[in-house]
Order: sequence, then structure tokens, then C-alpha cells
Amino acid sequence: MTKRGIDKFMKIAIVTDSTAYLPQEIVERYNITVVPIEVVFDTKTYREDIDITTSEFYDLLEKSRELPSTAQPPIGAMLKLYDRLAKEGYDTIISIHLASSISGFVNNLKSAAETVESANVVVYDSWITVRLMGYLVQEAAEMAQDGKALNEIIKRLNILRNTMDESFVVSDLKNLVKGGRLSNASAFIGSMLKIRPLLEFDSVSHHIVAYDKVRSLKKAKLRAEDKLKNAMKDSKYPLRLLVIDGDDKEAGDEWAEHLRDKYPDLTLDRSYFGPVIGTHLGKGALAIAWIRDFDKS
Repeated sequence: MTKRGIDKFMKIAIVTDSTAYLPQEIVERYNITVVPIEVVFDTKTYREDIDITTSEFYDLLEKSRELPSTAQPPIGAMLKLYDRLAKEGYDTIISIHLASSISGFVNNLKSAAETVESANVVVYDSWITVRLMGYLVQEAAEMAQDGKALNEIIKRLNILRNTMDESFVVSDLKNLVKGGRLSNASAFIGSMLKIRPLLEFDSVSHHIVAYDKVRSLKKAKLRAEDKLKNAMKDSKYPLRLLVIDGDDKEAGDEWAEHLRDKYPDLTLDRSYFGPVIGTHLGKGALAIAWIRDFDKS
């Protein structure tokens, strides 16, 4: 995992990509470096959260005749970033990124990081994306700020990563199918009229798969809540809930309020699908997600 061994006195920097959708307050509090991923409409490229906001993206998405694509951050720029952090006094860098099952970025970065001599770079596959990944980043950054050793941080990330799960409700699958992000697309194509597919990250392959389909948003949300209820029943630790929306804040807030009333003892956060993930899920996607509550256990 490391080239220099483990030293409890290491100064550790935390790097992630923009799909973590971390609040700016968290980024600043823990000095997290966020690298933007790019969204491409036709020939014009936008860096997520720098050149385009989430609302601007969804406006463009509605007007565009062609689906946008996404582009990885240049590896050369990442290597320069690691060298800059080393010059700032960091001898260890934990770089946490979106799942290798939906992007080649993390695996490309792992290979390139082996060439870095100025710092010990540990590239970590989150197996996920969005704010669930952001939780891992936040926990790593807080532990680094508290002076925890590299092995302690990685062990904690592994524990939390194994507790994540989610259920996405999308309006259609065209974005995911075109981008090749849906593993079992053939089972659903051709029967999508008035269907609400439910998606998840498979617990073994970590690929996005459709696990069910229903004929209304109401039924889809109930099916997603059934999955959550089963997770809570099987869990030996408190869960932290997350409701995510793709440019439908009203629907997301409504679902979140319902879940707060239903599970008042659990922490529930709100988040959103930004441009990069919105490229694949489309406008109007909703999700509930959960993870071991890192503030309670």
C-alpha cells in the first residue's frame, strides 16, 4: 500500500474529486483538495462547480439535443498537484475518488501515483460516488487533522466503505446505457415505457445495476424504503441516512421530511447529484443512501 512505511508523525493531505459534493464549509474546515471532473456538451468543456453550477448544468441538459459526456482530470495535472502538496510539507497524500467500476480514473491514478517520489501517495477507491464518498473523505480529513496515522485512517475507511448502500430512482436509463455505466441494461431496455427503474451499486462488483422496476414514483420510493428497512434490521450499528436529488429539491425535501418523521433517531442529510453524476442519471433522479453513522460509532 505504501512505499515508505507507516509513520504516526506523517503530515497527511486529503484529495478527492468534485463528485464528492462536499459542502464548502467542510472543504475549508479540513483543508480538503477537490479536483474538478469535466462535463462536455458538444465541444465545450466545463469543470464541475467551477465553470458550471448544478442548476446551469440541468438547464443545459434540458436544452441540449445530444447527451453530455464526462472527462477525467488529466493525470499530469494530478501529479503536479501531488508535487505541490509535497512542497507544502505533506509527506503522505490520501487521494479518494469515485468508483473504478464507473470510471477508469482511480486505476489510472494508481498507476501514475507509483511514479511520485516527493510524497507517499495512497489512491483509494471509494467504490461509490456522490456524498457517500464525501463522507469517507470527511472522515479521513478529520482523522488526518487529529494526527491519526495512515494505517488507522485506511482501516477506518475500509470499515465505513463496507457499510454503504443506496437505492436510486431514475426517470429513464438512456444516459446510463449510452455511457455504458449500467451492467444489466439488456434486461430493462425495450420495456421502459412508464417504468421507474431502481438502481444500486452491486455489493460485489460495485457496478451500477438495475435491481427492480415499478410503474410509479410512489412505488419506487416504497421499494427503496423497504431496502433501507431491511438494512436497519440487519445492522449492528446506527445508520446515517442521505437523500439526494437531481435538480428536484422539492421532491428530495419531501422524501427527507417523510424519512425524518419515520426514523427520528437517525441523522439524515440532504445532498444533490451535480453535473458529472447528473450526466449519467439524468434530471429528476432521486436516491436514498446510508452508511454507518461515523459520528456515533
